[in-house]
Amino acid sequence: MEVLSGVVVITSKDTVQHQGISLTMEGSVNLQLSAKSVGVFEAFYNSVKPIQIINSTIEMVKPGKLPSGKTEIPFEFPLHMKGNKVLYETYHGVFVNIQYTLRCDMRRSLLAKDLTKTCEFIVHSLSQKGKLMPSPVDFTITPETLQNVKERASLPKFLIRGHLSSTNCIITQPLTGELVVENAEAAVKSIELQLVRVETCGCAEGYARDATEIQNIQIADGDVCRGLPIPIYMVFPRLFTCPTLETTNFKVEFEVNIVVLLHDDHLITENFPLKLCRM
Repeated sequence: MEVLSGVVVITSKDTVQHQGISLTMEGSVNLQLSAKSVGVFEAFYNSVKPIQIINSTIEMVKPGKLPSGKTEIPFEFPLHMKGNKVLYETYHGVFVNIQYTLRCDMRRSLLAKDLTKTCEFIVHSLSQKGKLMPSPVDFTITPETLQNVKERASLPKFLIRGHLSSTNCIITQPLTGELVVENAEAAVKSIELQLVRVETCGCAEGYARDATEIQNIQIADGDVCRGLPIPIYMVFPRLFTCPTLETTNFKVEFEVNIVVLLHDDHLITENFPLKLCRM
């Protein structure tokens, strides 16, 4: 059983009369529908209600008086999940948000306003057992390999090769690899790495799947030398990423796009799904 421990600090010039001091721990998954999905599925409105993971209160101090000056009250609060709920890792997304908070309330008499203070605490999921098998990926990008191209004949000729060290990623370690522009008829303007979150909310009737950008890192600027290996290196940002998660009502997945912008404003994108885990 995990325990959250700490100290409640109360500072006052005078003695404080109170009706009791309590701590409330809350953890929930908040699901939101994107504008394009609202109204598509009636059934969503039931499945999009917040999913409560933790909700418990402990009485710290019975009604009485606190002396003037600084009072410190230590606490240990066990994390009791509701029913068979799982303690998901903290994650701040766009349509899926997993957050844990601790609130301290000091109740006071009718004439004085109750005092309350809330702070967020971070939950990391347990490390997975066993060894993560690396899954290196080699890629070659040419006009022929691109998908969703209307006029392939009008594209300038280019050949870009490279590799990602692994698409199975440990969340605390960077995504690495390299990219080489072997040749390109048009001048290269910029090469970028784009990390994308893919959030799915839904139920048996259907799912709303939304992809949004987390971060974009430029790895090359201007018309790069042909045949020169360009390193790929991206750190996964804390709180905005979490181990890949799949449940009945929601999913959180991640992808990386390699984006090459040419001088005639042709945009070349290659997409790689990632699996993130904590080891």
